[in-house]
Amino acid sequence: MKADIHPVLNNVIFTDGSTGAEYRSRSTMKSRNTRVVDGVEYYLIPLDVSSSSHPFYTGKQRTNQLAGRVDKFNKKYGLAQS
Repeated sequence: MKADIHPVLNNVIFTDGSTGAEYRSRSTMKSRNTRVVDGVEYYLIPLDVSSSSHPFYTGKQRTNQLAGRVDKFNKKYGLAQS
Protein backbone atom coordinates (compact mmCIF):
# COMPACT_ATOMS: atom_id res chain seq x y z
CA MET A 1 0.00 0.00 0.00
CA LYS A 2 1.11 3.53 -0.66
CA ALA A 3 2.19 5.58 2.31
CA ASP A 4 0.48 8.86 3.30
CA ILE A 5 -2.59 8.52 1.06
CA HIS A 6 -5.14 7.57 3.71
CA PRO A 7 -6.97 10.22 5.75
CA VAL A 8 -6.30 10.54 9.46
CA LEU A 9 -9.10 9.14 11.61
CA ASN A 10 -9.87 11.14 14.75
CA ASN A 11 -11.82 10.13 17.83
CA VAL A 12 -15.06 12.12 17.81
CA ILE A 13 -18.26 12.44 19.83
CA PHE A 14 -21.33 13.31 17.77
CA THR A 15 -23.88 15.14 19.92
CA ASP A 16 -27.52 15.62 18.99
CA GLY A 17 -28.52 19.20 19.79
CA SER A 18 -32.20 18.50 20.40
CA THR A 19 -31.99 15.35 22.57
CA GLY A 20 -28.49 15.52 23.98
CA ALA A 21 -27.67 11.99 22.81
CA GLU A 22 -23.97 11.30 22.27
CA TYR A 23 -22.29 8.81 19.96
CA ARG A 24 -18.59 8.02 20.18
CA SER A 25 -16.97 7.07 16.90
CA ARG A 26 -14.04 7.77 14.60
CA SER A 27 -14.17 10.23 11.74
CA THR A 28 -12.01 12.44 9.58
CA MET A 29 -13.86 15.48 10.96
CA LYS A 30 -12.31 17.84 13.48
CA SER A 31 -13.65 20.53 15.75
CA ARG A 32 -12.32 23.30 17.95
CA ASN A 33 -14.18 21.84 20.94
CA THR A 34 -12.75 18.77 22.61
CA ARG A 35 -13.57 16.59 25.61
CA VAL A 36 -11.48 14.01 27.44
CA VAL A 37 -13.30 10.74 28.21
CA ASP A 38 -11.44 7.89 29.93
CA GLY A 39 -8.12 9.57 29.18
CA VAL A 40 -8.83 9.89 25.43
CA GLU A 41 -9.39 13.27 23.78
CA TYR A 42 -12.44 13.46 21.50
CA TYR A 43 -13.51 16.19 19.09
CA LEU A 44 -17.11 17.33 19.70
CA ILE A 45 -19.20 17.40 16.52
CA PRO A 46 -22.73 18.86 16.90
CA LEU A 47 -25.60 17.29 14.92
CA ASP A 48 -28.96 18.82 14.09
CA VAL A 49 -30.68 15.46 13.63
CA SER A 50 -29.68 11.94 14.62
CA SER A 51 -31.47 8.64 15.01
CA SER A 52 -32.56 9.68 18.52
CA SER A 53 -34.42 12.75 17.26
CA HIS A 54 -35.47 11.95 13.67
CA PRO A 55 -39.23 11.29 13.39
CA PHE A 56 -38.72 8.14 11.31
CA TYR A 57 -36.67 6.44 14.03
CA THR A 58 -38.65 7.75 17.01
CA GLY A 59 -42.02 6.59 15.62
CA LYS A 60 -43.50 10.08 15.62
CA GLN A 61 -43.57 10.31 11.84
CA ARG A 62 -46.62 11.96 10.35
CA THR A 63 -48.43 9.55 8.06
CA ASN A 64 -50.24 10.76 4.99
CA GLN A 65 -53.80 9.70 4.39
CA LEU A 66 -53.47 7.54 1.28
CA ALA A 67 -57.21 7.26 0.76
CA GLY A 68 -57.55 11.03 0.73
CA ARG A 69 -54.87 11.36 -1.93
CA VAL A 70 -56.51 8.74 -4.13
CA ASP A 71 -59.88 10.44 -3.84
CA LYS A 72 -58.32 13.79 -4.68
CA PHE A 73 -56.63 12.30 -7.75
CA ASN A 74 -59.85 10.65 -8.93
CA LYS A 75 -61.83 13.86 -8.40
CA LYS A 76 -59.26 15.96 -10.26
CA TYR A 77 -58.96 13.70 -13.28
CA GLY A 78 -62.57 12.45 -13.36
CA LEU A 79 -61.77 8.77 -13.16
CA ALA A 80 -64.58 6.32 -12.52
CA GLN A 81 -65.22 5.33 -8.94
CA SER A 82 -64.57 1.66 -8.26
